[in-house]
Amino acid sequence: MGLIEVLKTFPLIRLPARFRRSPYDADGRIPHGVVGIRRFGHRDYVGGLWDEIGRLQFDFLVSQGLQPRHYLLDIACGSLRAGVHFIPYLEPGHYLGIDKEAELIQAGLQKELAPEVRRERQPILLVNGEFAFDRFGVRPDYALAQSLFTHLTPPLIEKCLGNLRPVIAEGGAFYATFFESSEPRENPEKPHDWAAFRYTREEMERFGRLTGWDLDYIGDWNHPRSQKMVRYRPA
Repeated sequence: MGLIEVLKTFPLIRLPARFRRSPYDADGRIPHGVVGIRRFGHRDYVGGLWDEIGRLQFDFLVSQGLQPRHYLLDIACGSLRAGVHFIPYLEPGHYLGIDKEAELIQAGLQKELAPEVRRERQPILLVNGEFAFDRFGVRPDYALAQSLFTHLTPPLIEKCLGNLRPVIAEGGAFYATFFESSEPRENPEKPHDWAAFRYTREEMERFGRLTGWDLDYIGDWNHPRSQKMVRYRPA
């Protein structure tokens, strides 16, 4: 009897939970980066609620005036939760996605985006953790960072805003979500894809002011986890 037949002969025995290896780190959090992606999968790692939040982002930006002719920069595009909606809508080459995790982008291309859509719409995707937006070589009309600032320290938020300011199109807009706090609070010292950073409206405004942006507070936009939305425009 071969190995495959032997395995088929015996039923799968599921170990009690106390004997199974937890997919979480010792501190109870999802591991950061590639380890977490592989343990939890590309959909859950970016926060789950795949269809709901992906469609929400698309509907929101269309309500804000996004048209197929515009260039859209999706910052922290991940595994294309929003990209699968934006890419077929935008003209070829007008979707610009950037993420620090190559594994997420690869999963989005292989498992979420139909091959014919990729061929026809030619999304431009960049693996980069330094917010090197200038490498796209085009000036986006719209930029979106959904659930990015919720995981970043102030210096990294300012770096994102500072790097985007010189490349955004004249009259362009950058939409970013954040967890709102009523008063300044102590956030984690280091960025983490599954740590929740909270900022006040005043802090979000200051980040923009320091990097050449004016802020419009939008607030609620029907996010299922109550993230708030702001719009930055070039000052």
